[in-house]
Amino acid sequence: MALHEGQGDKEPEKLHLNPFFGEANPVGGMASAPPKHRLPQSPMAPSTAYQLVHDELMLDGNSRLNLATFVTTWMEPQAGILMAECRDKNMIDKDEYPRTAELERRCVAMLADLWNAPDPGAAVGCSTTGSSEACMLAGMALKRRWAKRNAHRYPGAGARPNLVMGVNVQVCWEKFCNFWEVEARQVPMEGARFHLDPQAAAELCDENTIGVVGILGSTFDGSYEPIADLCDALDALQERTGLDVPVHVDGASGAMVAPFLDEDLVWDFRLPRVSSINTSGHKYGLVYPGVGWALWRSALELPEELVFRVNYLGGDMPTFALNFSRPGAQVVAQYYTFLRLGREGYRAVQQSTRDVARGLAERIEALGDFQLLTRGDELPVFAFTTADDVSAFDVFDVSRRLRERGWLVPAYTFPENRQDLSALRIVCRNGFSADLAALLMEDLGSLLPELRRQSGPLERSKSEATAFHH
Repeated sequence: MALHEGQGDKEPEKLHLNPFFGEANPVGGMASAPPKHRLPQSPMAPSTAYQLVHDELMLDGNSRLNLATFVTTWMEPQAGILMAECRDKNMIDKDEYPRTAELERRCVAMLADLWNAPDPGAAVGCSTTGSSEACMLAGMALKRRWAKRNAHRYPGAGARPNLVMGVNVQVCWEKFCNFWEVEARQVPMEGARFHLDPQAAAELCDENTIGVVGILGSTFDGSYEPIADLCDALDALQERTGLDVPVHVDGASGAMVAPFLDEDLVWDFRLPRVSSINTSGHKYGLVYPGVGWALWRSALELPEELVFRVNYLGGDMPTFALNFSRPGAQVVAQYYTFLRLGREGYRAVQQSTRDVARGLAERIEALGDFQLLTRGDELPVFAFTTADDVSAFDVFDVSRRLRERGWLVPAYTFPENRQDLSALRIVCRNGFSADLAALLMEDLGSLLPELRRQSGPLERSKSEATAFHH
């Protein structure tokens, strides 16, 4: 969440009203323009308040054309109706809203089965506000389990816990390490490898390692990290040293793609070393933001002392979350989507999305101005950069010009060891159809002649060139 500063002693700004916002008297609503940064002194008509907010939000981008975000931007009208009916239900109040709590429990059971938990009935899990919270909870469980095993030397004996991950992890993992005082040990990119190397990750582990994070679907390029190979490398490490290092799979996107499209890929609870998995229901789980899920193989992987039991709202409720009150609407929408689509429906939706990504990637490659880094054949996401012989423009020029047409396609520089590489990334989601992809190609094709006539890439600040929002 962004931090916003107050206005200090600046001259107060006001909102300017259209005379026709007044329901009866066109000038009546103009008597006193409300301030922007202070509460108005008096109420106003609901229609006026609505129109003021509505008009300002018109300046936001079109979410359906935002090819930077992984977040779901389209659901069926029936899902929207259900969410509206449940927006006033407090998810934490399981005693007052037992059916909403039951739908959450069913979703956890469905995910445990989908991710091949040895005993889906014994798996434990919870809904969250998104994958970021889910990752924090998983990290907390890893740290507490490590601390219990090392109680004789932590805290107080100079032991500092660490977490091993690729440099491509989502920023929430860096936040976790910062907030919970864990050393982040990151495997850098090398050459054409844009994610974690299993052997390099194992070599970073020691007696203070609380776990290793594997990413099923990197936000940089859409590629899966080799979770099975990572577990093999950690198995070999344990044979040599006795170190037993658990794996958490950050499946923010891929955990809702691979089970349907890559059934032979072994990445989940079939691997004994995988102790926990998270996903974003509001990404390829096909639900509006914000809902995520965190699951543990069994109750043994989630220390009991992290689970709070509260009777504040009338019942004994075991909870594990970073927040308290939140709406039940997204959880209900997740259950609706599971019920609505089933396995075959999810498979059809995700296959269609992958087909759009692969087809679009091939058409961009065929232009000759770009080279693909990935092809959209894992996550329906692909990254590409300018071809070696292109010197008139760069990826940032392309991103800027596409924005003028309404398309949000991020351009960014890769991290440590590949900071020489800048790329564009396109996220294909349900709702970004083949027709919309064709329109994107039309706009890209129409602006390329002008870009080719440039004398060179436009200059920009370093912060602009390296800015990247996952």
